[in-house]
Amino acid sequence: MLLAIEIGNSNLKLALFADTHLHAKWRLATKVHYTAVEQSIRLAESLLYRGLQPDQVTGCVISSVVPLVTPACIEFSRQYLNVEPVVVKPDLETGMGILYDDPAQLGVDRFADAVAAFHLYGAPLIAIDFGTATTFNVVNSAGDFAGGAIAPGLALVARSLERGVAQLPRIELTFPGRAIGTNTVAAMQSGLLYGYIGWVERLIWQLKDELAAEPKVIATGGLVSIIASHIKAIDIVNEDLTVEGLRLIWQIQQNHKKH
Repeated sequence: MLLAIEIGNSNLKLALFADTHLHAKWRLATKVHYTAVEQSIRLAESLLYRGLQPDQVTGCVISSVVPLVTPACIEFSRQYLNVEPVVVKPDLETGMGILYDDPAQLGVDRFADAVAAFHLYGAPLIAIDFGTATTFNVVNSAGDFAGGAIAPGLALVARSLERGVAQLPRIELTFPGRAIGTNTVAAMQSGLLYGYIGWVERLIWQLKDELAAEPKVIATGGLVSIIASHIKAIDIVNEDLTVEGLRLIWQIQQNHKKH
């Protein structure tokens, strides 16, 4: 089996693949202050909890946007799984050109989203990841990563509003049913959620206009289930897009080794 580890700002997202089949997936909170031993213990326990022994994992791929956690996950793969991991970087050969000014600055989660969307759905496309940040990742008609946009995620905006204004309460990220809120909570939900839809749709329109094409719009990320059904411009929802990208990148690297 292949173990994919996506190290995000809020969560470690783990997925097990049997060939191309997603066998299991789960999350652990990202703990930046944990030692390498502590990280390895909880990763190992999460596998054992699912009835998996280390020798059942024959491959490992890691992507990270939290550099402090990366070495511990690499060490876990080497010492516990006895597997040399593929650590995702934008300069890995995937068949996708990168038009970013400095490819080293491209977040590997954005890269994985683009690779997965391209291989699964073709180009041109816009892959939107509704996570801690909201990222818009554009692949042009030639199959190159053309760039995109980064904005605060919905939960981050909500927490900022609550912290910044003393009298506002913590709210659930659910739609209030109508835009005219008749109490503070409903008014906050309206402003956050309906407002968020508005700027997402406007940015999609702008990206399409600059791309001068009619791309597919694919959505993923931890908050996609809340927001995607309210945005008509979204064509496809794939909650597993990032880990599918990691699987594909790992497979491409294995194929290169054979040749």
